[in-house]
Amino acid sequence: MNNIIGRTGEIQRLTDYVNSDKAEFLVVYGRRRIGKTFLIKQFFKEKFTFYLSGAENASKQQQLFNFNTALNKYSGMEFPPVDSWQEAFVQLEKYLQSRKTRGRKVIFIDEMPWLDNAKSGFLSAFEYFWNTYASSKKEIFLVVCGSATSWIMNKIIRNRGGLHNRVTRQIFLQPFTLNETEQFLKSKKIVFSRFR
Repeated sequence: MNNIIGRTGEIQRLTDYVNSDKAEFLVVYGRRRIGKTFLIKQFFKEKFTFYLSGAENASKQQQLFNFNTALNKYSGMEFPPVDSWQEAFVQLEKYLQSRKTRGRKVIFIDEMPWLDNAKSGFLSAFEYFWNTYASSKKEIFLVVCGSATSWIMNKIIRNRGGLHNRVTRQIFLQPFTLNETEQFLKSKKIVFSRFR
């Protein structure tokens, strides 16, 4: 976590969440380029059980290909390509069940709104995965991120369907304070003055 500038409150909250004794579903949101992905990757030192990032303007088939590639990479197994998100999450569940290591299983789905393209079935498959499997496994720590704040609010946090009241934690990442900005500039060896 040495590379994280500022964000002391967020780091403390993440530490508390990770140390809880139940399954956690954390949503991290905020405007583009604010540092959501960086925060999560640095906090966990990129040691994820599974990590997937949505690709902007990619088709369902492209997103599923990326999912399959990531799943095979993290599992060390050879899962066959699939045609639906339902099948993809079944594969993810099988992989998670096969992991016998102790401690948290951290699943990070970044840029989630990009995965939910028209008629993809992504959100319903994700809901089913969380509700029927992940939510009952106290070792699961699920993090989802997205820059499309309206999508995150409407489809996840304020969901009135299968994900209603399922989010256990939220972090709305704000821009740096002046003090954090100063720390950041110093870390980049940028010379500046507080005075004009």
